[in-house]
Amino acid sequence: MDAAPERTPVPAPERAGCVVVGGGPAGLTAAYELSKLGRRSLVLEADRIVGGISRTAQHEGYRFDVGGHRFFTKVPYVQQLWEEILGEEFLTRPRLSRIHYRGKLFDYPLKPLNALGGLGPFEAARVGLSYARARLFPHRDERTFEQWVTNRFGRRLFEIFFKTYTEKVWGMSCSEISAEWAAQRIKDLDLVAAVRAALFGSGRSKGEVITTLIDEFHYPRRGPGQMWEACTERLRAAGSEVRLGARVVGLEHEGGRVRSLRVRGDEGESRIEVEDVISSLPLRTLARMLDPAPPEAVLRAAERLRYRDFLTVVLVLEAEELFPDNWIYVHSPDVQVGRIQNYKNWSPDMVPDAAHTTLGLEYFVQAGDELWNAEDGSLLELAEREIGVLGLARGARVVGGTVLRMPKAYPVYDDAYTSSLEVLRAWLGELVNLQQVGRNGQHRYNNQDHSMMTGVLAARNLCGESNDIWSVNVEQEYHEEGRGAERAVPTRVQPAGAADAPGGGALGDGLRRAERA
Repeated sequence: MDAAPERTPVPAPERAGCVVVGGGPAGLTAAYELSKLGRRSLVLEADRIVGGISRTAQHEGYRFDVGGHRFFTKVPYVQQLWEEILGEEFLTRPRLSRIHYRGKLFDYPLKPLNALGGLGPFEAARVGLSYARARLFPHRDERTFEQWVTNRFGRRLFEIFFKTYTEKVWGMSCSEISAEWAAQRIKDLDLVAAVRAALFGSGRSKGEVITTLIDEFHYPRRGPGQMWEACTERLRAAGSEVRLGARVVGLEHEGGRVRSLRVRGDEGESRIEVEDVISSLPLRTLARMLDPAPPEAVLRAAERLRYRDFLTVVLVLEAEELFPDNWIYVHSPDVQVGRIQNYKNWSPDMVPDAAHTTLGLEYFVQAGDELWNAEDGSLLELAEREIGVLGLARGARVVGGTVLRMPKAYPVYDDAYTSSLEVLRAWLGELVNLQQVGRNGQHRYNNQDHSMMTGVLAARNLCGESNDIWSVNVEQEYHEEGRGAERAVPTRVQPAGAADAPGGGALGDGLRRAERA
């Protein structure tokens, strides 16, 4: 009788207390906060590099960001964490950013006199008349980005400084983008009050203090990824594990709890039994991984969530200087590029050779479309051609370059996302040991500091607190300016009731209200 075939032994499942899925700012901050609270964790990151979209990539010694990441916050605890993690490597850098429109550069955030003067008297008059019309006859039902912006700035200013860039970013008409997203990302601007303030003073009450983060920002000496690489080193030194190349492919749940994770790595697939999970996975991806699968209505809601993908074409140019901006928004419809980063102006240490400058031309795409699938050589030729059309590198010779693609860089705020998110939150809320954090984990256009605070609060929840993570980033007075004392996300947030709801328009970071800053 033949011997029975030898069976490959099935490895016993690994056991872990808290597993953090995703090694970006939210996930690593959650693990770091747990470490500070005396609890170890296991971080699983699918890529070979930490930082998520806040990583720093390299090409022949030249460093570059995925989108450019300023470190600014009104949350004192986040500022404390940054300084604690990076110390003297955390720099203060000057900021200059402008808008490229019709061959001219306009200050950003917009200054009314600069904008109107640069447009010329005829166009400025059109802007003024359009603004007056919008104030007299506004859209009564603000459902879309286009309606929201037009009501506040007028049709003409919307067409000049919002429409083209926003549609490049999101790949859809401004009439398809949610007004809720505009309300979150854009400051109101009273154009008349702004011009009056610029001409005659702000009219602030005596003793009122206005602070601003417009003119400078913090930045790691070797790019944003340096922050998360340093955080990873601290976690490992404290006994937590950060495992790279470990892709979670399944979440097994039973009785209202996630019981185990299936993880795929270099040595095949393994299983980790868990007590708690903090996830920054995109919600659509998370829903697809659940085993058993959620009800059909939940899966349909997840599939309705959309994402915008992103690629950066990096050009190395033989030039000590090109332009003084950290970055430039490109509103011209004549080119496909949406934004241009000048990495040397973020930090001189991003460029190993002072005789060279690196530019990052950013294209907002969908995975699988023509640009996404284009060969790197073709993309480098496109970027060199478009930088020439814009006149931003005259006389500078391109001597090298590379391409970086980043899937699911931005969650899309279309007219279906709110209802879809409500369905997912309700169902996932039944899994009592699962928390969603970060930009994609909550399908919310969080800044880095807000994403970090979701991680902080999730970690504290595992240590006895009862924080509502979804309450982070619901205020609309956040971007760019502050009044008096800085407002902070509280260290303890009581549970809220109803769900709360690169940027977007080039004004997405916030406008100076009445030029007060």
